[in-house]
Amino acid sequence: MSSSPLRRTALDAVHRALGATMTDFAGWDMPLRYGSERDEHLAVRTRAGLFDLSHMGEITVTGPQAAALLDHALVGDLGAVAVGRARYTMICREDGGILDDLIVYRLRETEYMVVANASNAQVVLDALTERSAGFDAEVRDDRDAYALLAVQGPESPGILKTLTDADLDSLKYYAGLPGTVGGVPALIARTGYTGEDGFELFVAPADAEKLWQALTDAGSAAGLVPCGLSCRDTLRLEAGMPLYGHELSTGLTPFDAGLGRVVKFGKEADFVGRAALAEAAARAEQNPPRVLVGLVAEGRRVPRAGYAVVAGGEVIGEVTSGAPSPTLGRPIAMAYVDAAHAAPGTAGVGVDIRGTHEPYEVVALPFYRRRK
Repeated sequence: MSSSPLRRTALDAVHRALGATMTDFAGWDMPLRYGSERDEHLAVRTRAGLFDLSHMGEITVTGPQAAALLDHALVGDLGAVAVGRARYTMICREDGGILDDLIVYRLRETEYMVVANASNAQVVLDALTERSAGFDAEVRDDRDAYALLAVQGPESPGILKTLTDADLDSLKYYAGLPGTVGGVPALIARTGYTGEDGFELFVAPADAEKLWQALTDAGSAAGLVPCGLSCRDTLRLEAGMPLYGHELSTGLTPFDAGLGRVVKFGKEADFVGRAALAEAAARAEQNPPRVLVGLVAEGRRVPRAGYAVVAGGEVIGEVTSGAPSPTLGRPIAMAYVDAAHAAPGTAGVGVDIRGTHEPYEVVALPFYRRRK
């Protein structure tokens, strides 16, 4: 049986012209790197990087009861989000398991854009559609209506200011506004997944190449470089940001993942998973399950997802993400470990790497915080 062909973004020809190494990511043919992933990573930390994120899944929810639907379907209080602002939230199953983590933008009083991870976009679309029954609201699949470009790094505001008249200085983190960038109509959002200041630009696919070139030209003097998914992963890892399928899954609730703050029990609406999540919250307070922590290697061996975390000859947890850290100069990992071993500085913790227990230091997340 032949597999389905990989989907290509509107910038596919650009990536190939730049010599990108391509990879299958959630059914999309995406740039993994253009040259050195370490150089791309450090460019974002010190200057700026340009990403194609068009594989993400945009879902529009619109209508008089759009807010009520989202308050029912998601764990957050979306009705309280002001027009022009965004909220990080999650969609959970009835048993509290995480279906996906999301960013939701309130574009108008009765219109929201839900941005799902590429691997879960169809799952989220199906769940929202099912949960919309009885609400005067429409759930629309807009994945083909957008290309998504991101400019991330300390030089990103200066680069974007040369291409837009939008008031970027007053655009807060997790906010978005319509504008024109490089002559292209866009939703300009101050969001990102790198731990740096930056912007995500939602545009029509037909405008993607024009905007990419405009950003490339405007950023050349500031040292902007094209960046692939590989450095995006190490950037988010250093910033302690969870990745679905690694730190988040249907087998975990937001409280298991240390993200119980996104669950808003105080909102008026009942919501899917509320009862199970209330029980999970009580369990987490009385008898904490495994805790998500950071691990920093004392040596040079790199931990990978699935490796056992050990102490005193016993398995006490599991690595969820691991990689060399270009910023710290040492391998790092996120891992779920027993609460008794979760305090920063806990002695005697290691990672089983092919039968050898390599020593690691337990640290608080994130590994990296940008200077404000």
